[in-house]
Amino acid sequence: MARNNRKVVPESRTMLKQLQYEIAAEFGLYGSSYGGGADTEFASELGFAGSSSRSQYLGHLTSRDNGSVGGEITKRLIQQAQQSLF
Repeated sequence: MARNNRKVVPESRTMLKQLQYEIAAEFGLYGSSYGGGADTEFASELGFAGSSSRSQYLGHLTSRDNGSVGGEITKRLIQQAQQSLF
């Protein structure tokens, strides 16, 4: 079966990136070593200003740490959806 990775709402990418950076900062996982935050609204406050994901090597981060960020994103999105239903 062919897999379709097309985003249903392409504009959601920016919001999800921002959420990713915020959660990573809350967890204290990436600090200023996490690249790519220059395109976010709060990049300087989160310690991402001036870094580039293309120039940063993130191989030292564990799958568990990265997965915890993804899991928290999912948890928060589900909470938001539940709140909007009630």
